[in-house]
Amino acid sequence: MFPAAADAVPRPRPPQSPRTEPGRQRDAFFDNAKYLAIVLVAVAHSWEPLKGDSRILEGVYTVVYSFHMPAFIVISGFFSRSFDMRPDRLKRLVTGVAVPYIVFETAYSLFKRYADHDPGMEISLLDPWFLTWFLVALFIWRLTTPVWKLVRWPLPLALGIAMLASVTPDIGDDLDLQRVLQFLPYFVLGLVMQPEHFRMVRRRAVRIAAVPVFAAALAVGWWAVPRMDTEWFYHRNAAQEMGAPWWTGPVMVLAMFGGSLLLTACFFAWVPGRRMWFTALGAGTLYGYLLHGFLIKGAGFAGWFDPAWLHRPAGELFVSAVAAVAVTALCTSPVRRVFRCVMEPDMNWAFRREPAEVARGREQKAAAPRETAGV
Repeated sequence: MFPAAADAVPRPRPPQSPRTEPGRQRDAFFDNAKYLAIVLVAVAHSWEPLKGDSRILEGVYTVVYSFHMPAFIVISGFFSRSFDMRPDRLKRLVTGVAVPYIVFETAYSLFKRYADHDPGMEISLLDPWFLTWFLVALFIWRLTTPVWKLVRWPLPLALGIAMLASVTPDIGDDLDLQRVLQFLPYFVLGLVMQPEHFRMVRRRAVRIAAVPVFAAALAVGWWAVPRMDTEWFYHRNAAQEMGAPWWTGPVMVLAMFGGSLLLTACFFAWVPGRRMWFTALGAGTLYGYLLHGFLIKGAGFAGWFDPAWLHRPAGELFVSAVAAVAVTALCTSPVRRVFRCVMEPDMNWAFRREPAEVARGREQKAAAPRETAGV
């Protein structure tokens, strides 16, 4: 999503590298941030069946939703800075993003069809269901990375596109383009960020200031529950589709971008920079992201969220803990080994070899007899 020094942010590694290269250390800060963000994603998903019965829970849910995906997307953009149209990177984009999307979009559609007894659920790669939209977005964002590195003012341009999307209901649901475009500024922000920006938000003063900021955000979240549509935080509809005047779309895009950045900075300020017991799990967060949805939706289909005691504070804490433990388990090495065939498939057979690669192979093959004779 190096050296593990607490106050250092090293150069980003190449994007979508399925395995850490020999001799290259991962950065503990970013692995910690990705793990904590994915835990928040899973916990927030587990709150969805419960939040309607608790104004406090819905307020906390709103606050978490305002920054957990933006934080994840900013990190994705930061580690996409070196992306170009080089063949090996395009191959990783296909095998590490496009193929998992096809597999999991199909799997989720079949899961809903049979587990939820919904025979009308279609398998459509153009209409992402539940959480697979992120893979579509990541694929598109990464492909456009060279453009954002070329233009003079990438972030204002990305914000302008997001604002226009928010007033364009005709975009429709294909590929969840509303989300792709409205979340685009966070990815572009990650592209233009430098390591020193992360060092700035991790200063002691920022960590202290983050406490009252989050407290104020929770108060605003509680206040906003009966006054604001939570749909705004999903970024999946234009203003007109939510029954709001068209001009509120651009205003909300800017307002939510500012608020999300503030809370994302506070989140990064609290992320530890040293190695923790969960640091290694940061390498498997995409596994946790894609797999935990089966548990959340499966529990909902089975009626496991229905007992009344789960809708009380103790039950909500219990559900949160179970979700956190479950997504943690899904990020572990054994799970990654089982699902690596679909998450990080070896698909060299599907790609043509580059002329330089073919030439190197011929040279090695020609040199092999001489080396054997020398032995």
